Amino acid sequence: MILYISVCFLSPESLYAEEAAKLSDGQTIYVPAYSHIYSGDRETPVLLTVTLSIRNIDQQHSIQVKKVDYYETQGKLVKTYIDSPVNLKPLESIRYVIPRKDKVGGSGANFIVEWTSAQPVNSPIVETVMIATESQQGISFTSRGQVLIKKE
Repeated sequence: MILYISVCFLSPESLYAEEAAKLSDGQTIYVPAYSHIYSGDRETPVLLTVTLSIRNIDQQHSIQVKKVDYYETQGKLVKTYIDSPVNLKPLESIRYVIPRKDKVGGSGANFIVEWTSAQPVNSPIVETVMIATESQQGISFTSRGQVLIKKE
């Protein structure tokens, strides 16, 4: 009986639901991205289109996206996407796309996204979607951002 209660109340789903309820007024987020992955014994690269999606999931308040930087596998900055803060209204989203032919990022590419808000809000969902299609085959997957720094 105790094992059953432990499993029910400490399952990853219940921990995730508790985490989702926390509010924040800013974060720096690391988001994995893959401009290519490898296939087969010879590690043949499969080129992917990468879409970074930033979704303001707060229903009442805007957020400001202050930084969207793209880095390659060795940690070198490849591109800075915004020069001045971008305001996202409640439930608004923005996206940035790395074309399939752009293989500079490599298999260890990533984004650093920084956002703030004037008051505590539901933290945005920040994720990448990778996709490639050829003939009748396709591959797609997503990767969620990881908070590095919370604004104090």
